[in-house]
Amino acid sequence: MLLAASFDISLTAWALAFTAAIVIGLSKAGIKGIAIVNVTLMALAFDAKASTGIVVPLLIVGDVFAVIYYNRHANWWYIVRFLPWILFGILIGVLIGNDLDEGVFKIAMAIIILLSVIMMYWWDRRKSKNVPTHWAFAGFVGTIAGITTMIGNLGGAFSNIYFLAMRVQKNEFIGTAAWLFLIINVIKLPLHIFVWETVTTETLLFDLKLVPGIFLGVFLGVRLVKLIKEDFYRKMILVLTALGAVLILIK
Repeated sequence: MLLAASFDISLTAWALAFTAAIVIGLSKAGIKGIAIVNVTLMALAFDAKASTGIVVPLLIVGDVFAVIYYNRHANWWYIVRFLPWILFGILIGVLIGNDLDEGVFKIAMAIIILLSVIMMYWWDRRKSKNVPTHWAFAGFVGTIAGITTMIGNLGGAFSNIYFLAMRVQKNEFIGTAAWLFLIINVIKLPLHIFVWETVTTETLLFDLKLVPGIFLGVFLGVRLVKLIKEDFYRKMILVLTALGAVLILIK
């Protein structure tokens, strides 16, 4: 079974899943990079592939709250330029991810996170303040983001790379990412339901019990973001992404 009945889920799995829901709320409120921790916690609680289907509806709930709160800061120019490539990557992810072995799936998730950390660190260390304008940059990063968001809900790491490269400021970063991922996750949902069959009535009922954790995370996250300065925000994204990479690699 994809997910055991609620009364068969261990206390440890419940604790990990609820903590992951809080992390989702924090991430959607603007604490970017920490989303990888949520992916890791869910993968620890359940099978890696099964966990992706459990997470998607929770992400949508968090996205709705983020859009409501940060909508005024969204920059649609970035979305229009980046989204088509992500959708292309999602299609690739559907094709290659459906038949991946569970062990390979876990390894792929770990490698993706590690590469994300390295790329983000390298980009942030560059001295130049210029931003990449060639379509190939958005195309490459967007395609990888699409593949990784479908396979392991890890597209946020690569979207972070894109927004960091564009030197997007904190509130604009959060508002634009909120709309971008609401669109992406709504598109992914039917693919998880009808193609991968990782979202079922059972998983949705389980998700419903985790929604209060998202509320708590959003509440805390909104307040934390107000306290974080621009320069520290960029460094925080890198550190939290690196933490997520370490957690999943030692699983």
